[in-house]
Amino acid sequence: YFLFAYAVLRSIPIKLGGVLTLDALVLVLFLALLLHKSNQRTMTFRPLSQLLFWILVTNLITLTWVGSQPVEHPFIIIGQ
Repeated sequence: YFLFAYAVLRSIPIKLGGVLTLDALVLVLFLALLLHKSNQRTMTFRPLSQLLFWILVTNLITLTWVGSQPVEHPFIIIGQ
């Protein structure tokens, strides 16, 4: 289930850097929720939010796939 997180941890050679990067990813997701100040709740009228949402979904799917692959050359580059 958390192969995207494993791919992030695996793509950074320094362990502390990987952990800090994973923490930063979670922090960005929480900050995105806290910084929402609009009265309009739907994403229908927000093209930038829709674009960022689909980029996030694409990254999640790609990192999940990369996390399930062996640690070899093309998959390391894709994960980074």
